[in-house]
Amino acid sequence: MAVVTRRGIVLTAAALAIAVAASGCSLFRRNPAPPAPATLPAGSTPWHDCADDARTVLGRKPANVTYDCATIAVPRDWAGSSTVAASVSPGSPTFSIALIRTRASSQRDRIGSLVVNPGGPGGSGVDLAIYLSVAIPAEVLRRFDIVGFDPRGVGRSSTVKCLSDAELDEGFGYEPDPVGQAAFDGAVAIGKTTGADCAAKYGDNLKLFSTEQAARDMDAVRQAVGDEKLTYLGYSYGTLLGATYAQLFPKNIRALVLDGAIDPELSFVASSEGQAKGFERAFDNFAGWCKANPAKCAMAPDPRSAMVAALDSARRNPARAPDGRRATAGWVFTGLVFALYDQRKWPALATAVHGLGTGDARGIFELADGYAERDESGHYTNLFDANAVVNCTDTDEKLTVSRVRDLQSQWRAKYPLFGGPLAVGMLTCAQWPGGRDPYPTGPATGAPPIVVVGTTGDPATPYEQTAKLAGMLGVGHVLTWQGEGHTAYAQQPPVTCINDAVNGYLIDLKVPAEGLTCPAR
Repeated sequence: MAVVTRRGIVLTAAALAIAVAASGCSLFRRNPAPPAPATLPAGSTPWHDCADDARTVLGRKPANVTYDCATIAVPRDWAGSSTVAASVSPGSPTFSIALIRTRASSQRDRIGSLVVNPGGPGGSGVDLAIYLSVAIPAEVLRRFDIVGFDPRGVGRSSTVKCLSDAELDEGFGYEPDPVGQAAFDGAVAIGKTTGADCAAKYGDNLKLFSTEQAARDMDAVRQAVGDEKLTYLGYSYGTLLGATYAQLFPKNIRALVLDGAIDPELSFVASSEGQAKGFERAFDNFAGWCKANPAKCAMAPDPRSAMVAALDSARRNPARAPDGRRATAGWVFTGLVFALYDQRKWPALATAVHGLGTGDARGIFELADGYAERDESGHYTNLFDANAVVNCTDTDEKLTVSRVRDLQSQWRAKYPLFGGPLAVGMLTCAQWPGGRDPYPTGPATGAPPIVVVGTTGDPATPYEQTAKLAGMLGVGHVLTWQGEGHTAYAQQPPVTCINDAVNGYLIDLKVPAEGLTCPAR
């Protein structure tokens, strides 16, 4: 599953505006939104059958699950508005929030709704709920409706779209770690254009797509599904969204599971460096697997040298795909990033990099396009538009282009594959022309126990952040998986120890034993 991470990789130069991670949107394509019913205030929620969405996402409609969709209205700006979504004044500016409710035909002893978010920012919660309708443990599906929502700015909800397919192609294909000044200036220009395009289209409304605004929308979702208290599962950036909700509405919580934890108190720069360190560590873990399994890894015996050689070759003489696309260093790096989110993709990464050496770019584009949500016609979803807007709106940290340039060389020395690109990835927010609306940080005073899940080999939300998030909330309880990839709950194949612990918490509110650590598969 693919969830997007906070600030993702916001590689403007490489256009890796996000890091799609396990449990979100890139295992399936986001389909165009079907015609929506009239947008109504939360609290009067008319559901309609939308099984066709399941067929699009899953390729089939499971016989034992129903799929119903709705659209609710929320204030564009919660500042000064009632916190009760049902009281949206007629004629006041609103955004539409798209919902889906999946329900098992075997449902019994219903507890309520499990609201889910895949991360991003920019990931589709509607798609995630559809995916989880066949992937979440059966005992949870029997007790809850699985409810997904596309946050403001995303997918089927009121959408932010300011980047063209051509601009995204240019960004993804661009040199991820430009050394020469002219090449770096090109990356600066791409980052500046991203902000300028979004500002030209949305102006002052850009700051309305912040995480805090989206967290307030979540309480409207809770009311729309008729739950007195929220039960929530958030992955990756979804942990930041959940943590923000917990600070704003601590007494409205029944249970929160935050998987792939983000430390909200990290600065923008520290968060980006943490990802550089996390991805470098994940590549070392991949390399160790490769050396131990040479029959499964075409990059053996020296995966790092093979990866460096592939990137250098892509800079000099990029391989071509059958459709003529050139696998530049940017596209190769994108495929590398995507593969490190899920250990099951490691053999595909090795085969793809080996293929580049024979002039075959098909494998690397299959990985890179999965990350980018680019379809065969060259069209992108709005995942990266929303990611850039939310990430840059969320931070008010002052960062200059010259500071990014300095960090690029410093981080490259510390994290050879990922340091330079992760520094360059901050250029969009360093030049962001829109307003800023940072999310709150601090304890969730009055909230019940919250389960915070971390994976020791997680590249995108490094494990070190797990205890930090739990500690900040004050009611967090850490659950650890000694595994690889991004996030742990409802993985395929399942991590039984993690599933059992989370299931017990969601259903019976049984908090996992303090310090519970689940071994790798």
